[in-house]
Amino acid sequence: MRRLWGRHRKRSAGGEERPLLAPAETKRRVDALFDLLDSLYGSDRLVLKAGKLDALPLMRSPRIEERVLALQRIVMDDPTLSGPVVPEAIPGILDELQERLADDIARRAVEEEIEQRVALKMQERHEEYVRDLRSQVLREKNGPDNARTLRKYAELEIKEQIRLARSAFETLRPAALDEVVGQRHAIEALLTKIASPYPQHVILYGPPGVGKTTVARLVLQHAKELPFTPFGPDAPFVEVDGSTLRWDPREVANPLLGSVHDPIYQGARRDLAETAVPEPKPGLVTEAHGGVLFIDEIGELDPMLQNKLLKVLEDKRVWFESAYYDPHDENVPKYIKKLFEDGAPADFVLIGATTRDPSEINPALRSRCAEVFFDPLTAEEIGRIVIGAAKKIGAGLDPAVPRLIGTYTREGRRAVGILADAYGLSLSEAVAHREGGEERQGDRQPPRVTITEEAVRRVAKVSRLTPYVPAIVADEPEVGRVLGLGVHGFVGSVLEIEAVAFKAAQAGKGTIRFNQTAGSMAQDSVFNAASVVRQVTGENIADWDVHVNVVGGGRIDGPSAGAAIVLAIISAVWNRPVRQDVAVTGEISIQGRVKPVGGVYEKVHGAAQAGVRRVIIPKENEAEAPDLPGIEVCAVNRIEEAMELLLPSREVRVPRARAGAVSGLSRGVNA
Repeated sequence: MRRLWGRHRKRSAGGEERPLLAPAETKRRVDALFDLLDSLYGSDRLVLKAGKLDALPLMRSPRIEERVLALQRIVMDDPTLSGPVVPEAIPGILDELQERLADDIARRAVEEEIEQRVALKMQERHEEYVRDLRSQVLREKNGPDNARTLRKYAELEIKEQIRLARSAFETLRPAALDEVVGQRHAIEALLTKIASPYPQHVILYGPPGVGKTTVARLVLQHAKELPFTPFGPDAPFVEVDGSTLRWDPREVANPLLGSVHDPIYQGARRDLAETAVPEPKPGLVTEAHGGVLFIDEIGELDPMLQNKLLKVLEDKRVWFESAYYDPHDENVPKYIKKLFEDGAPADFVLIGATTRDPSEINPALRSRCAEVFFDPLTAEEIGRIVIGAAKKIGAGLDPAVPRLIGTYTREGRRAVGILADAYGLSLSEAVAHREGGEERQGDRQPPRVTITEEAVRRVAKVSRLTPYVPAIVADEPEVGRVLGLGVHGFVGSVLEIEAVAFKAAQAGKGTIRFNQTAGSMAQDSVFNAASVVRQVTGENIADWDVHVNVVGGGRIDGPSAGAAIVLAIISAVWNRPVRQDVAVTGEISIQGRVKPVGGVYEKVHGAAQAGVRRVIIPKENEAEAPDLPGIEVCAVNRIEEAMELLLPSREVRVPRARAGAVSGLSRGVNA
């Protein structure tokens, strides 16, 4: 370096001397810088760049000053630089250019290294992406299946091609509201509550098998056809059985309202579990959004779950909570964030059905719902159901078959089942009696058969069916036998209450006996009756040995047998016969008043089905009694009025013997 300084020196501004380059050394240094530029840009790019910067003629100039100016324009990327360059300034210019080139070279080295790393990462990501695409293609092509699972899948596909006829209940189920038998009033009431611009939640009460579910489904179909109802053409009808709904109090599982699948529990999706994101699972209330949620046997629903359902009915929305949910987590999908922050929509109409008494249903639920009562079916209505079902399956009927089936059941579903069994039996016999006892090949249509009375009786025998209503009603009056009325599960029935009375061996020391299985309230009615008998007849019951019995051991859970017990004891003490086509219900007070009781509507229905011609009820229950053909309803205030209606005007003397009992009455009847 000392040789490069030579003899030429120039004093700097600060007074220090800086050596000047000799011309030969300057030329070599300029050439070296051009070689460096050539290696950086390449010859072609260097020429192009010099041309753009008007430095190409300067590069080729023999003058060192012009070549230095060319270097300045190229390195500084500035075509406005002009000469001439002073020779004394060349060393400083070259130093500045060297520093600039050093920075450029360093920056290029760093950029190249970064670009190499970026390219490497991009290559890795690309290869990973290609692998994922290949895996996805393989999954779409083959999936997780193997030869065994594919064989099972093929077997299922083959089975899917096999179609049997629909079940009897599906085939014979009413397809329109006008096909429903015996529920005109209930259908009208439900239509007014559902097919409206402002539909209401409803609870349906009634015995099983009378069409509650079918009517609810058909009413929604009718409402969807009306332009003024809020139900759209795709409004869903979601049906669930309340007795089978199970839920976890920890909210891990709740099929009715929905639940949250937290990452710690099974059920969360793999991609969400890996990122610790909880996933809400909407329930049936969200599935029923915009339509009807039908809960059969709603009275069997868990009480806590009922309370949660009430909250949903109020909010019309289901809210989800989870300790794992972080609203600021960027891994949370939009739909999960919306479910947690806005809840799941649950705007639906609730229709619940139950066979329980209204008093057994949650009061808070009842207060939010309108109530519709379905009537028990009569024998005639069962006959109409049977006739309509026979037409659907193309079978003939003997004239006695509809009424015969009506003696075995009061449920439309059960009646259809008996008819289907009898049809199958008749069809089997028809095929067996064909010529040669063989079925013609290729004949897939069943032969037309007529269901006979004998076929129904054989089905009833095999199924251990007994007449629904025992033959209690009689034309001849009897002493000490009075027909009472009870109700159980919206089904009324006739109770047979009998009494015998004998003069006590010693006056004033008579006894009163009553079967213990009848219930404590019925026993209280007997003691009340003893006071009423003395008040009405003047007979001191203590002078008699009286035995009161409920035939069949039926348990009476209410006080409404009191009036019937009084009349039975009076008949036995007076030895006066009682009409056997009259039934009595009513609580008796010790003053002889006939007090109101519950279930009068169902009791009158039950009396009509048993063939009773007259029913005596409390005066205060008169408005509740249905108007049924063939039965007279008489309302009374006092027991004396009932005596006038029940006891024949002429006295018929019969032996003091216990009347023949008709067993088979059901237990657990509310009198």
